[in-house]
Amino acid sequence: MVFNDEFGVLIKTLGYQFVNENLLREALTHRSAAANNNERLEFLGDSILNFVIAAELYQRYPDVTEGDLSRLRAELVKKDGLAKVARDLSLSDYLILGSGELKSGGYRRDSILADTVEAILGAVYLDAGFETCKAMILRFYDHQLDTIPDLSELKDAKTRLQELLQAYKLALPEYDVIDIVGKAHQQTFTVNCRIDELSIETRGIANSRRKAEQLAATQALAEVTPRLKKQGVK
Repeated sequence: MVFNDEFGVLIKTLGYQFVNENLLREALTHRSAAANNNERLEFLGDSILNFVIAAELYQRYPDVTEGDLSRLRAELVKKDGLAKVARDLSLSDYLILGSGELKSGGYRRDSILADTVEAILGAVYLDAGFETCKAMILRFYDHQLDTIPDLSELKDAKTRLQELLQAYKLALPEYDVIDIVGKAHQQTFTVNCRIDELSIETRGIANSRRKAEQLAATQALAEVTPRLKKQGVK
């Protein structure tokens, strides 16, 4: 069959033979290439992926709180992780893109690769049902599920800084925007993070206030413990 000649290697890599082979073609088709593209399949696959990973984490970590389970799930299903799955499958060799996306290197773009993985999951669900789709997801995520980072590493810098200061009964840091430059859609924010009790002041510069605060908090985190030791705080 022409289809198997075209996608045979991918089918073997996926470990699944489609009954309705057009579903795989649709899953590989970016919106730049055709009106019948993978956006609806992506929507479906994203929902199934989130559920399967959530259920697996729930079973594996019976004592972990809802908030920490949400952080673990977000870490696993984020775009760069999905893009890694796509690269492991060599999906860039099979993407069906419009001429503009081809010229701009869309086959290398994380967002397109990640969306395609979700679309394939949606296609497998429609073609074979939930259990087959679930098995594929767990196979894709086998290594990542077994090597999940420590929960403390998943908390953002502002949260970790706040918890560290609270542990020593110190006042929380203050964040101040000291500069905003650029037009509305291309602004750069400069934010100071100040911890008066420890005489710490750090600065973060980014294209959003939130990112700038996180960068400033990251720098402050690196200074807190040495400053506490210097002051003799245990």
